[in-house]
Amino acid sequence: NISPEELKTELPERQPRFVVYSYKYVHEDGRVSYPLCFIFSSPVGCKPEQQMMYAGSKNRLVQTAELTKVFEIRTTDDLTEAWLQEKLSFFR
Repeated sequence: NISPEELKTELPERQPRFVVYSYKYVHEDGRVSYPLCFIFSSPVGCKPEQQMMYAGSKNRLVQTAELTKVFEIRTTDDLTEAWLQEKLSFFR
């Protein structure tokens, strides 16, 4: 029970992170779903070694966990409810 804005405050601003986030998504027709979203936070300014380590293992993790909603942010400020709803609207 955490909003994207609250989640954003938990992410470090200068270190990459993988987040698997279950989000309550209300579709335009009123249906409710709870998609599992994989968010790769790779902030500008983090150490290149860390970026490479996370980026190198991202695809394997996504495949192993069979995640289909995969998104990337380059700054924690990007993680908002509006941003996530826009990304999920593609999947209808």
